[in-house]
Amino acid sequence: MSASSQAGAPATALRVLAEHRDFVLALKPAGMNFHSEDGEAGFVVQVRALLDEPGLHPVHRLDRITSGLVLLARHAEAAREFGRMFEAGEIRKCYLALSDHRPSKKQGCIKGAMLKGRGGSWRLSREGEIDCATQFFSFSAGDGLRLFVLSPLTGRTHQLRVALKSLGSPILGDERYGGSPADRGYLHAYALRFSWFGEAFDFLHKPDEGEYFARSADQLTGAPWSLPWP
Repeated sequence: MSASSQAGAPATALRVLAEHRDFVLALKPAGMNFHSEDGEAGFVVQVRALLDEPGLHPVHRLDRITSGLVLLARHAEAAREFGRMFEAGEIRKCYLALSDHRPSKKQGCIKGAMLKGRGGSWRLSREGEIDCATQFFSFSAGDGLRLFVLSPLTGRTHQLRVALKSLGSPILGDERYGGSPADRGYLHAYALRFSWFGEAFDFLHKPDEGEYFARSADQLTGAPWSLPWP
């Protein structure tokens, strides 16, 4: 099964893109907390309310600044299996990001040890046990912007944001990690690919919010799987 979604609903609307007996695929807008905080209903609570399914289990998460695809399991057995698959690297995820800084290299793999920094931030270190890795390609997006296609091989907090900072290309709008101010954080969970009990799933959703993503629309064509990943 494959699914591809484009604009059609309001740009900032949370919405469900696909439903299966075992899981739901939903779209998280940028700027929305994943879990409820300070009296504000988070993404998970809102999806549960939208579908009237209080038992939905998120099986991965996105930062507040990040938009894009999120899988939620419909029962505990599916949640356990998705957890195993993520741990085993059997679910392929790809993200899109924009930066207004040129990277130190145009493609490769960013590896290191994620260490806690100040104020809830993280930093990448060459010292210590390597516990995160991100493959990437970058392309010119015009107007001084670089488009990154990112494939995380691990799932650490703020991993992609820290990875791009380490390249000298902090994400546009991600001021926590040195990005230039913008109308949103330009990180989007773009594609998911996995096999579920013998059935192949391939989901793709281009970003539909953010003026700089709109300016780079010509670069956002095609699925990421065709790139020459290592």
